[in-house]
This record gives sequence, structure tokens and C-alpha cells, in this order.
Amino acid sequence: MRYRGEEFDCIVIGAGHAGCEAALAAARMGSSTLLLTINLDAVAYMPCNPSVGGPAKGHVVREIDALGGEMGRNIDKTYIQIRLLNTGKGPAVQALRAQADKFLYQQMMKETIEKEPNLTLRQAMVEELIVEDGVCKGVVTKTGAEYVAKTVVLTTGTYLRGKIILGELAYESGPNNQQPSIRLSQHLEELGFDLVRFKTGTPPRVHADSIDYSQTEIQPGDDKPLAFSYETTDFRTNDQLPCWLTYTGDETHQVINHNLSRSPMYGDSKTIEGTGPRYCPSIEDKIVRFHDKPRHQIFLEPEGRSTSEVYVQGLSTSLPEDVQLKILRSISGLENCRMMRPGYAIEYDAIVPTQLWPSLETKRIKNLFTAGQINGTSGYEEAAGQGLMAGINAALKVQGKDPLILDRSQAYIGVLIDDLVTKGTREPYRLLTSRAEYRLLLRNDNADLRLTEVGYEIGLIKEARYQKFVEKKKFIEEEIERLSQVKARPDEKTQEILRSVGSKELNNAYDLLTLLRRPEVTYKEIEMISRSEKDLPKEVKEQVEIQVKYAGYIDKQLLQVEKLKNMENKKLAEDLDYHSISGLAKEAREKLSMVKPLNIAQASRVSGVTPADISILLIYLEQMNRVKV
Repeated sequence: MRYRGEEFDCIVIGAGHAGCEAALAAARMGSSTLLLTINLDAVAYMPCNPSVGGPAKGHVVREIDALGGEMGRNIDKTYIQIRLLNTGKGPAVQALRAQADKFLYQQMMKETIEKEPNLTLRQAMVEELIVEDGVCKGVVTKTGAEYVAKTVVLTTGTYLRGKIILGELAYESGPNNQQPSIRLSQHLEELGFDLVRFKTGTPPRVHADSIDYSQTEIQPGDDKPLAFSYETTDFRTNDQLPCWLTYTGDETHQVINHNLSRSPMYGDSKTIEGTGPRYCPSIEDKIVRFHDKPRHQIFLEPEGRSTSEVYVQGLSTSLPEDVQLKILRSISGLENCRMMRPGYAIEYDAIVPTQLWPSLETKRIKNLFTAGQINGTSGYEEAAGQGLMAGINAALKVQGKDPLILDRSQAYIGVLIDDLVTKGTREPYRLLTSRAEYRLLLRNDNADLRLTEVGYEIGLIKEARYQKFVEKKKFIEEEIERLSQVKARPDEKTQEILRSVGSKELNNAYDLLTLLRRPEVTYKEIEMISRSEKDLPKEVKEQVEIQVKYAGYIDKQLLQVEKLKNMENKKLAEDLDYHSISGLAKEAREKLSMVKPLNIAQASRVSGVTPADISILLIYLEQMNRVKV
């Protein structure tokens, strides 16, 4: 028997990384918010790797923080190690990655949610949505409770019809033997949503005391101050735990090849049906696909300060438990290891993401948003970025305002969402720096300059933080202006500084801006020649150097962005009948009718739409404009 519970502005279903960001964003923007989760002990749970960040993913965490989200602040409070990756490469691909204390991460995020005044956290399994006349009005739980809301955000992760597969064993389950969500998945199909079956996996965990670390290579954290959040001031550089690197070998590969017949992926039964992630394959997949490689990297990552579990990164597998132990003990340093948890594969349902608007609201049902792995992505960071945007847009919908849509030149989050809703995905989607055509603009170091203004305008960035940002921006502009005015003269001091870095000596006076453009000259040398009267923060100096050195490349990308803006300004009606436009190819008509792009720029990125089709659309728009005149 059903009973009516409270009414809310927004209900978020699922308290993983997407759900936490969605609920916090909606609540902080003034929407009374209910966050429902199957298990209160699994809020912000990390079922796979105990880490946050990496190439592109780290950029997303910085963007989440710049917009006013929580993931960056939480990992800064709970990491056991942090590193800046790709320091030998350009700034476009440098990224932060932190090892999390996974249990402390959960605890701190749950505490943050519980203390948010406009947010209610409750344990319940949602089985149905309340939909009237194509509008989502609330949810129904397994116990029969009805909760009414103006907006609903689905962030169900890998729980929808979840199935764990371990060798010959397969059973219904969410990650790490949590309850799966079966009825809600069926209900979404009844509502007319197209679902796909995806798969992901996790490696075994071993006991720290059973590892021979002398056979491995230490991987320490960085000893310089690093943080994801622009608000973090406690950098904890001397309070880090190392990770360790080892490799598979001939024996490992022999064990796997000998037992492929028992693999759910390669055996006769082929229990696994779902499509797995291309960029995070299982160890058996690596051995089959890259059989010519003599070894594969394995990282041993502590899961926290208060546990002896060590995550065996790079050894994701669904082979039987006895085979997993043989594989582990064939690896250098793990010869006598004790396995604490076996790895497994998990299959789950996801919706086809082309059924979403760029706001992450579903096209089929109004006021219903989806975010995270339900949209076909993999990774905590991709989930959190979507969750933040879904929560923001749910709150804006309640306020009667237009949605916030980040474009591809503005944020990796914009690239992620545009790829999903425009192109769709046939496998679990992972964000990569190569997916961003404007990656020199979307750097790890400038997320605040790109997005803090946006976060402030929607109410997620507080006044004190915004004023600090304004001051930083002013310092950067003033210092670049100073460098353009101050001259470096060919005196002995300047010549000695230039000689020390192998730079050509001056034959006459040059402004410091021109001098800084030399590849071998850094801001450190500029300061030695002429220091600013102001005590500039490290991040200001960093921005000045990057903006000056890469000005030519940045300007080229900005010109490309301007061209894109012109195409984005050519709007397409949501209800445009593409089948009535003569000249469009059949495939273009079908794909455009399915995606319903909002403008010419998005239409040009739809798979199967050619430049000729875009030309026809432009002619059509021009004709329509003439008719209106």
C-alpha cells in the first residue's frame, strides 16, 4: 500500500559521485532536495580504484570545483597521495591525480551531505517514477512511499539490473555485493527509454603485509603543494603514502592463456553480454589483444590509512577466484600475497544518451534528468561532472530559468556531455584529452579563470571566494601589462642570467614580455631581472608564464572558437521536421530527428551528418529567416 511522503523541489536517486554532486548543487541553489540511496553506508562509495583525477579526469575535478562542486574539496581533505602527471609535457595535458583514503572519502562526503541545511538524505530503493502527461512528478519506493517533486535526477550508477560475474558464477548484484535495482530498470523500459547493456570490472585486493615491496618500484607523491580545490590551503606534502609499481611476466601470461576457457569473456559459455570499456580492459583482454607485449604495468595502491587492503591497479578480471590467486602470485613482489577480495565483472543497464538534451533533461519525459554511469560513462570524475550539471539544471528548472550548457571550448564537462548527447556511445565512455579540440584552452591550471564566474552567477561560488578570484585575475592582467612596459637592458646582470639558461644575449633593450616568450626563459629569470613590486602568488606567476609563452597558439584556438560561436548562434527548433527538408541525405534525416540538435554547431557533430547536409540546413535557415522578414 502506498503512502504520501514529503514534497520537494528536487529528488536525486542514487548517492554515488554523480548523486552527491547533483544533490549538493540543487540544495545550495535553493531547491529543497531529497537524496535517496539504497544503502546509507555506501554514500560516495568507490567500488573500483581508490583514486581521483588523471589526464582529462583531473581537469574535470578542477572544473567541478571552479563551478562550486564538492569533489575537489573532498579529495583534498582525504587523499593519501597526490601527484601532478605529465610534467615533462605541455600544460594542456598536465593533470592532478590523488590516491584516496576511500573510507575517509565516503565518511567526509556523507558528513558534508548530512550537514547541508536544504538537503535530506534517506535510505530507500526507488522502483518507479510518477509520470503524468509526459512530466515527471516524483518517485515511488519499494516500501510504497511516494515522494513528489518538481524535478527528479537519476544517478543510478551500475545498479540498474546489476549482475556480478566471477568465473562460472553469475548473480544479480550491485557493486561489491550491494543490492541491485531491478524494477526501476524495467520501469524505464516501460516508459519508452532505450537501454543498453554495459560492463565494467574491478581487480582483486591483497593484504599489504603479504607484499614483498623490495621487488617493486616505489611511486611517491609530489613534495610540492598541490590541490584540486582552489579553496584548499592545507597541502599535507609531508603526510603521504607511496604506491608501488610492478609488472606481469611470462608466467602471468601463461596462467591466463591456459585458463581462457574458464573466462566469462572468452570461454564457451561467454556469460558476459555487456560491452566493456575500451580504455580500461581486463587483464585477460590485454593478454589476448596485446599478445606481443612481454609485460604490463601493475600498480599497488593502498586503499586507506586504516586498512591493509591494497588495490592491484591494472589487473581487472572476471576469471575464477583460484585463477586470480595464481595470476597474483606470478607477479613480482606478490609471490606470497594473500588475496582479500577477488576481482569481478559487473553488467548493468544504461540509457542511450542521445535521448537527452544538453541540459541532461530527458527528451521523452520533462523534468527528469539523468547523470553518471546511467548515461553510458565510466569513471567517478565523469559521473561527478554530469551530476553537478544535472543538479544545477534541475535547480534552474525549478527557478524557471534557462539551463546552463557548457560548450566544448569552455570545459571538459562540456566536451563530455556534448559527446554523449550528440554522438552517443557504444561502450562505456571515458574522457580523454584527445577528445577536446580546444585542449590548450581547457587546461588544468586555468579552470577557475574559465568557470568561477559561471559558478558565481548561479549561486554556487560564495562572495569571499569570488572576490579572491577577481583579485587573482587582476594581478595576472596587471603583471602581463607590466612585462610589456618594462625593458630588460643588455647589462652584465641580465646577460649573466640569460647565459645561465643557455639563452642568447641581448644586443639592445627588449621588453620583458618578449624575453619571456623565449622557450628557455622562465618567469623565474624574469623576476631576477625585474621583480614586481607586489608579492604575487605562485598561481599568478604560473598563469602569466603560460599565457605569455602560448599566446600564439591560444589566439589561434580562440579564433576557432569564434567560428564555432557563429555556428552555435544559428539555432534549430526542437520540433524541426528534418524529413520535410529536401536535399538532406536519408541518414542525416534519421540522425538529426533522433538527436534534435539545438544549433548548427551541434548538428555538424552528429555522426552521419556530412558537410553537404550542413550546407542544406544553412540554406534552409536562411530561407526561413527571409520568410519571417
